[in-house]
Amino acid sequence: MRRLPLPRSLSARMVLLTLGTILLVQAATFATVSYYRKKFTADVAAELTATTIRTLQASLAEIPAEGRADFVKHASRNEWRLWSRSLPSNASVSGYRPHHRTRPPPPPITKDIRESLRLFVQELNERLDGNTRVALSRGPEPRLYISLLSDAGVDAANTEREWLVIPLDRVAPTVGTPVIVIWITGMGLLLLMAAAFSWHITRPLTRLAKAADQFAAGQPQRVTPSGPRETRVLAERFNAMQNTLAENSAVQRTLLAGLPHDLKGPLSRMWLRIEMVNDPTFQDGMRKDVQDMQRMVDQFIGFVRGSDPGSYHFSPLALNAWLDEQVMAWESAGSPVSLVSQPTQALQVSADRLSLGRLLDNLISNALNHGAPPVELTLDESDGFAVITVADHGPGISVERRAEALRPFSRLDDARTRTGSVGLGLALADTIARAHQGTLTLDDAPSGGLLIVIRLPLSRA
Repeated sequence: MRRLPLPRSLSARMVLLTLGTILLVQAATFATVSYYRKKFTADVAAELTATTIRTLQASLAEIPAEGRADFVKHASRNEWRLWSRSLPSNASVSGYRPHHRTRPPPPPITKDIRESLRLFVQELNERLDGNTRVALSRGPEPRLYISLLSDAGVDAANTEREWLVIPLDRVAPTVGTPVIVIWITGMGLLLLMAAAFSWHITRPLTRLAKAADQFAAGQPQRVTPSGPRETRVLAERFNAMQNTLAENSAVQRTLLAGLPHDLKGPLSRMWLRIEMVNDPTFQDGMRKDVQDMQRMVDQFIGFVRGSDPGSYHFSPLALNAWLDEQVMAWESAGSPVSLVSQPTQALQVSADRLSLGRLLDNLISNALNHGAPPVELTLDESDGFAVITVADHGPGISVERRAEALRPFSRLDDARTRTGSVGLGLALADTIARAHQGTLTLDDAPSGGLLIVIRLPLSRA
């Protein structure tokens, strides 16, 4: 079974819930009122009116025929009239059903008060005895005709009788245009109130979601607690979480920055002592160990700089020429690195030149150390993003371990411990890419190795 389509935003759902509830309540109220109104018309009003008509008939029967018209005119304050004639040609027999005859179809009635009285007249004619009946006019003037003298057994269509004529001009329809306008206006006001109420409730959640996105992008921002008590508590917890993570990040950066700085002195002294030793074999082994330690220190320093948002200095960068320079630097050093393709149009991004160079150097170094040459780079443009790919010809990384490879201090093989790697290369590259509002993903290269895809948002020249 297909589910009903619902709005995606919480605010729209709350407006739909509020307005839907109001409409359902209005519909239920209207249906209930209509039912009891019809029931009242059929059971109470029609019966009381029929009794009143019988009382009028009995009363007028006691008055001489020549005085009845003046009596009706005086009693109704010159509003009603009394006709002593047969049924007028412009009167409708709506609702009249004479005994032992087939009920004729009701004629069309002008859309005015007569339309509302149609059911009432039918109910009256059902309850009146003999040839007594009630009819509505069909002409331009709405009138109600009531026969006051019963002529039982005589054809109702041809007999002479007295008819009480009641004008309906001053009777307003049950539901007029002003009522409909007021109802629609009220529903519009309720809709506006529901939208404002929903916006007031969901606004703190929207702010919190925006702050969470900024926090994920490396741009933390505090949230001002507002709205209901639950959203205030949620905002306070979010701010407390940010404070705790900021403290942990500061401690981590302090440790990572202090440790390499403290190791520089011992490493320098080790280099000096190595040069004082006369054993070539011992010197070569120590030099290799010190070089590995130096690379570890450099990785720590690079990771600390890359994870600090304050260390970035963004400026427009012509990506085509910059990538050419980076690849030529590797080629001039004899490394098997090449730029396979790039677009003819110039691509420009807003970037920190040093950190972006550090990103590319880490990826190429990883490809040479843990993959297999040659390393091939491409540059392309897609949907407003500059796409840089770095592919090698090594064994690659399995799909289930790619998320692990992007975490700091993650080493996927034991060989990296012998090359001075501490597992920060891909993590640093991913951090730099996210700091540039971009992404870094791992995939399979066409050659079977690892394919790294960096997407950076383009900026206008």
